Amino acid sequence: MLTFLIFIVLIAFIVLNVPVAVAMGMTAVCFFIGFGQTGFLTMLAQRMFYGTTGFTLLAVPFFILAGNLMNSGGITNRIFRFARALVGHVPGGLGQVSVVSSIIFSGMSGSAVADAAGLGQIEQKAMIDDGYDPVVAASMVASSSIIGPIIPPSIPFVFYGALTAVSVPRLFMAGFIPGIIMAAAQMIIIAVLAKVRGFPKSERVNAKELFCAVRGAFFPLMTPVIIIGGIMSGLFTPTEASVVACLYAIVLGFLYKDLKLQDLPRIMWDTVKASAGLLFIMAVANFFGWFVMYRQIPNKLIETLASIGAGANGVMAIMIAVVLILGLFMEGNAILFIVIPIFLPIITMYGFNLVNLGVVLTLLIMIGNLTPPVGMCLFAVAGHAKVPILKLGKECLPYIIGVLVITVVMAYVPQIATFLPDLIMGAE
Repeated sequence: MLTFLIFIVLIAFIVLNVPVAVAMGMTAVCFFIGFGQTGFLTMLAQRMFYGTTGFTLLAVPFFILAGNLMNSGGITNRIFRFARALVGHVPGGLGQVSVVSSIIFSGMSGSAVADAAGLGQIEQKAMIDDGYDPVVAASMVASSSIIGPIIPPSIPFVFYGALTAVSVPRLFMAGFIPGIIMAAAQMIIIAVLAKVRGFPKSERVNAKELFCAVRGAFFPLMTPVIIIGGIMSGLFTPTEASVVACLYAIVLGFLYKDLKLQDLPRIMWDTVKASAGLLFIMAVANFFGWFVMYRQIPNKLIETLASIGAGANGVMAIMIAVVLILGLFMEGNAILFIVIPIFLPIITMYGFNLVNLGVVLTLLIMIGNLTPPVGMCLFAVAGHAKVPILKLGKECLPYIIGVLVITVVMAYVPQIATFLPDLIMGAE
């Protein structure tokens, strides 16, 4: 009953349009006051401070900054031109280009929203100019953008690693195969839709044009190689890799003369605003998680699951359903901060692989980015595409189903995600 009441109060605050971070903090505060335990409120500042002082979390603002620098420094344009030369002629044309562009850009920013808002504008305009319906074009842009946090680096993986003490490099490695599978599934869906609806496609480029596109995108294409190669070789940590990505983006921006000194204050301010919002949620979530553990909510849930005879497969299905429902109403990273403190003891008890679970949860919150009413990628794309959110969400349905099928497979066949980190870094 207490668990139920806590969730009712939390959801009530969110429905009243209270920001998620404030809603989590107020929920914990209300229950401490209700139980006459006001002395525990002194833990609020302590837990908030503790929740944001981890070295790993420094990667978050730097990866956000790297994405902003690349969007402003002409790098995304070169990536798009390269992807267009590579796959613009296959069925689905620029839809396929958006997927390939997202695969490349995912190795730089680690953020779906950054992909949708930056690279997405270039893709959307090109598709409209090529004769695509605006809603169809927007659905391809939004759907391909969710590849970003699966293929490393990944901001959600950084948060998950900080919350669970799981190795972030291992999580990065675990995202490669699922990310490629997800991209392949999207390309197949686009090809099928192209045959049915007759999407336009470009002429195949000649060898000279392909060479020019590769040459123009060569240094941007080296970004994921530098980031992931540096992490895997032990040259730098994920946090240090995020700083290297920023420095590299600045150098390329000035080299291509698309980034100006007067652009830097705006880019920095946009980064500060985005980072402050995410880290504030992380800070309050730490207090909320401590409150959940203090009230022994996970223990009560474990007892309930045991009493109804739920096995490991049933528990996984319940977790998937819970995160999918939360994804309809909440921003993805906020979902991680709420469910991890509750799920972690349950996960440990049932022996789930924590690395694979990080991939599964990230896939689930990416689905949430495509589902109204609070799909962050839908909002990011609809803003510059000027299309209705609900219509866009409906057009994204084939891609949502595809990602959901992949997620379920990953949940019950963890070896797909864990194969690469176990091969490169050794089995845990």
